[in-house]
Amino acid sequence: MMDKVRDWFGFGPMTHGMGGHGHDHGDGGHGHTHGVIDPTIATTTRGIWAIKWSFVVLAITAALQLVVVFLSGSVALLADTIHNVGDAVTAIPLWIAFVLARRKPSKTFTYGLGRVEDLAGIVIVLIILFSAIVAGYEAIDRLINPRPIAFLGWVAIAGLIGFIGNEAVAVFRIRVGREINSAALIADGYHARTDGFTSLAVVLGAIGVWLGFPLADPIVGLLITLAIFAIVWQSSKAVLTRMLDGVEPAIIDEIHHAAEHVSGIGRVESVQARWIGHRLHADVAISVPEMATAKDVLGVTEALKEELFAHLRALAEANVRLVSPAGLAAETSHAHHHAPEPFKVACDLAAGTLEIVDTPAGERMRLTIDRHADDLTATVIIDRPNGPETLRLEPVADNHHRLESTMAPAEPHEFQARLVLTAKDREQVLPFKMVEPEGHHH
Repeated sequence: MMDKVRDWFGFGPMTHGMGGHGHDHGDGGHGHTHGVIDPTIATTTRGIWAIKWSFVVLAITAALQLVVVFLSGSVALLADTIHNVGDAVTAIPLWIAFVLARRKPSKTFTYGLGRVEDLAGIVIVLIILFSAIVAGYEAIDRLINPRPIAFLGWVAIAGLIGFIGNEAVAVFRIRVGREINSAALIADGYHARTDGFTSLAVVLGAIGVWLGFPLADPIVGLLITLAIFAIVWQSSKAVLTRMLDGVEPAIIDEIHHAAEHVSGIGRVESVQARWIGHRLHADVAISVPEMATAKDVLGVTEALKEELFAHLRALAEANVRLVSPAGLAAETSHAHHHAPEPFKVACDLAAGTLEIVDTPAGERMRLTIDRHADDLTATVIIDRPNGPETLRLEPVADNHHRLESTMAPAEPHEFQARLVLTAKDREQVLPFKMVEPEGHHH
C-alpha cells in the first residue's frame, strides 16, 4: 500500500516505466528550464496529452485564485496567481507551433513556420514580465501604504488551491514522464511541486496577517515576485537561444555518441544542429577511410541516420555529409588510438610529418610531405633488440606527397629510429624517437 502511495506522489524508483535503461536516448540527455516546455515532450501523443491537461489544471487553479484576488486585495495571492498563469501559458507557443506546423513549406518559408513558436514565446515572456512588474509594484506600494486585507480565510484557501493544483500537475507529469521515458517531463513535474510550495507561502502570509502582522502579505508577494522574475530570466534566455539557433551542448554530445555506434566512420568532422519550433534539425559531416567504396559510404550514412533518430526523439531531419580529409588535422583521424606523437620532419630534402596511422589495411608508418626535393625516397630504420627493422615508404595511390610503409611497424611502438631520405645523389639521416602515451606501454 505504501509503495503505491509513494509511486502516486512521484517518489518511486526513477527507473519505473523506463525499462531499466540507464542511458536515456530518447531525450538527448538535455535538461529542462523552468518556465519553458522542453520540445522533446511534444514528440509523443502521451506527452502532448500531458501538456494539455497540465495547462487546463493550472488555468483552472489560476482562475479560482484570481476571483479571491479581486475580493481580498491580497498582493501575495496576486503574485502567486501570476506565477501559476505564467506556468500555464508556456504551453501556448507549443500549440501555436502545432497549428502552423501543419502548413506545408513554401518557396518563401522553406522550413515551414515552426519559428513562430519562438516569436510567441517572446510575447509570453514579455507578458509575464509586465505582470511581474505590476505585482512587484503592488507589493512595494502595500509595504509603503499598508491596507487591510479582506476575506483572510478565502486567501488561505486560495493558497491551498494553488498548492493542490500544482501538486496534481506534479504527480501527473511525473507519472506520464516515467511512462514515456521523458526525463524532461519528470523534471517539469518536480518544478510544479516546487511551485506548490510557493503557493503555500500565501497561506503563511495570510496567517501572519491574522496574527497581527499586516506586512506579511506584501512581503510574501514581493518574494513570489522575485521568483517570477527568475522564471522570466530563464525563459527569455531559453527562447533567445533558440531564436539564435542555439542548442543544448548535450544534444551535440548525443550526436557524437550516436556516431560511436556506427562502424566505418573515420571521424566526425563537424556537427550542427538547430531547433525549428519543437523539432530538431541536424547536419553532420563525416569522413570515411580512403578505401571505402560508394556502397560502404551509403551504408555508413544510412546507419548514422538510423542511430541519430534512435538517440534524439525530437529529431525531424538529419543531413549527413561526406567530406574529404584535408591536411594533417584531418589525416590524424586515422591515427592509432594510442599511437605515439608524430615526428616533425624538417630538412633540406623534405618537410612534413612522420606518424603511425590506422588504415583499412592495418597500421602503417606514414610520411605526409609539405615540401620535398625531386625523386625523393624515404626509409624508416627502427632499432630493435633482435636487429634493425626496415620499412620502405612508398607513394600512396601515386600521391608523392604521402608515403606509407607496405607493412605494419612491429610492436612495441616505442623505439629509437632513423628516417633516411634520399634524392638523386643526396642523402640525409634524421634520428627520431617514438614514445607511446602514458598508460599504453606494452
